[in-house]
Amino acid sequence: MNFNNNQLLLEKAVNGDDKATEELMTNNLGLVRSIALKFKDRGVEYDDLVQIGSIGMLKAIRSFDLEKGTVFSTYAVPLIIGEIRRFIRDDGLVKVSRIYKQQGAQLMREREKYIMEKGCEPRIDELAKICGMTSQEAAIALDATSSVSSLSASINGEDDSFTLENTLCEEKNEIDTKIEHIALSQAISALPPLWRKIVTLRYLKEYSQQATAKMLGLTQVKISREEKKIFAVLRKELS
Repeated sequence: MNFNNNQLLLEKAVNGDDKATEELMTNNLGLVRSIALKFKDRGVEYDDLVQIGSIGMLKAIRSFDLEKGTVFSTYAVPLIIGEIRRFIRDDGLVKVSRIYKQQGAQLMREREKYIMEKGCEPRIDELAKICGMTSQEAAIALDATSSVSSLSASINGEDDSFTLENTLCEEKNEIDTKIEHIALSQAISALPPLWRKIVTLRYLKEYSQQATAKMLGLTQVKISREEKKIFAVLRKELS
């Protein structure tokens, strides 16, 4: 399906056309599957993750703003991710709650020791290291042992930006990195043909600007100018 036909299909779906919505969901199932694959081995079946991710895709269709000019797939990625993460956190834990409750109890004991010894609240990544867990495992375990707190809940009750989720180690995990690659790939695929060729030659095949210009029959100055435009577009799409 070419860009114009896909855009027309998107417009119909956003405006409530059920048939167009169904077709758009089918066309983007590969994106949902790619993201769901990154969340395997979390106690939830892969097919269930795909179904939950599809709910995120449907939400993206219903909330997409055609006037903003954002690439749809780029817009949909965080909604799909968010839907899957919420399911794993809120529903998926039922299957493994006993393990996480044990870990949660261990974390709380070590937390009390830490506070008594150092007089301050430990970060989750510090607590996780003491207990031999990853930061994510610790966050999920604490979430599983508390009916009040969740990863997105405020810790101190005053500053909404200070949450368990925000106290995780700043280093990006493997899933976030792979998902960023998916979003970038989707954004690049929506670029005009010339820009896609430039990106391929410069950053996949690692040709110099001069070599790229020669292969495309352009000047090096032209390549440099086009690269700046490409970067501006990609930053906007991925922001």
